[in-house]
Amino acid sequence: MSQAIKLVVIGAGPGGYAAAFHAADMGMEVTIVEKKPNPGGVCTYCGCIPSKAYLHAAKIISEAKHALHFGIDFGLPKIDINKLRDWKKGIVTKLTGNLGILAKQRKIKYIQGEACFVNSSTINVKKTDGSNEQITFDKAILATGSRPAVIPHLPQSAHIWDSTSALEMETVPSTLLVVGGGYIGMELGTVYHELGSKVSVVEMTSGLLPGADRDLANVLFKRAQTMFAKIMLETKVIKMEEVKNGMTVTFAGSDGKKFKEEYNKVLVSIGRKPNSENLGLEETKVKVTSRGFIEINDQRKTADDYIYAIGDVVGDPMLAHKASHEARVAVETIAGHKVAFEPRAIPAVVFTDPEIAWCGLSETDAEKQGKEIKVVKFPWAASGRALTLDRQDGLTKLIIDPQTQRILGVGIVGVGAGEMIAEGVVAVEMGSVVKDLKLSIHPHPTLSETVMETAEMFFGTSTHIYKPKSPVL
Repeated sequence: MSQAIKLVVIGAGPGGYAAAFHAADMGMEVTIVEKKPNPGGVCTYCGCIPSKAYLHAAKIISEAKHALHFGIDFGLPKIDINKLRDWKKGIVTKLTGNLGILAKQRKIKYIQGEACFVNSSTINVKKTDGSNEQITFDKAILATGSRPAVIPHLPQSAHIWDSTSALEMETVPSTLLVVGGGYIGMELGTVYHELGSKVSVVEMTSGLLPGADRDLANVLFKRAQTMFAKIMLETKVIKMEEVKNGMTVTFAGSDGKKFKEEYNKVLVSIGRKPNSENLGLEETKVKVTSRGFIEINDQRKTADDYIYAIGDVVGDPMLAHKASHEARVAVETIAGHKVAFEPRAIPAVVFTDPEIAWCGLSETDAEKQGKEIKVVKFPWAASGRALTLDRQDGLTKLIIDPQTQRILGVGIVGVGAGEMIAEGVVAVEMGSVVKDLKLSIHPHPTLSETVMETAEMFFGTSTHIYKPKSPVL
């Protein structure tokens, strides 16, 4: 049946190209419509990949400075910003080029342009060469992604960046204001700090990384206080005015008092908005929420039987790996398989220094749901491996159902947390109990060993932490 299906995929980010490739592998006739010359999307062109390239460079600078603590002095780094930018571009070009080759190998028709629905089974594509092409299909998958959100009524100025323009890295400003203490702002703020900018952060809520548990976010906050010139919490930006060499920004604190400061550049990173406009969805039965997200069911099907949607355009969490997983569900549903998108744990990683990662149920969500949980934490100050890295600023925690002893969630903050969280994802998805982690031998000395030791703490038997056994256990 798959071989008879004509599928069109609109958008070629981690959701779109994953859907197209999987569908082609299943024998469908696939067409991709995408603005860029190759697959990759925001993640590869101007998001996840370039930011991680810069974060790696920033980490090397940071570690060279940190080496002074144990007697190694590399001296001040000499940064060739042009070479750094070209290195990042080379990574993007290689990855997107390889994706283009994979599309050709799968005999996918790739049309560079913008799609608009004529009806539920036809789109019109305005190609980049100015011509138009109409495509009739059996099924369509919308994977149009998202874009940076903006603050209303901001002046048009080259001194105001969004995440995309910040990753172009045309210059390293002397002073930089990051508006928004979420993961994008914190990651890019870290990069520019290590490259030499004096960075300040303003966040309207009471803490950095509002979506993370406070015990994890607070570890980053303590380190951020040593890096950034200023962190202004519970503070709003109420006005920006362009001046000769930058922007004058007017703030209002929680007490209502206003104050002004001047910066060479301002990075606005207050979230992302779905790309659901100008697609001709009004010509279909697709429903869109007031926030612009496309409504879907567990199979990623919209209110229109012919059209599916995945990725950022369908809502939070706006993560590449979530989109890729949704892609498989949508394609396999189209192929007639009985599948659903029902993960127990979608991992989130903030690639700051230290990294923060979590999956499954968080303490914050458990509190909101009124769910009884048991939380066990292992401080990295008791980890031999953390000591050898001179990075004890971390912790590993497990969120456990006290009745069944099942692992409901995992949170990690520290060096390499993003690589470690996968074990937590497997534990939650497989319905593991605490004893499973306790009895699984972890290599020593490693940071992953802290997962095992955290599990041991639940039973009061952790070797490197003295924690008396609870009478109820």
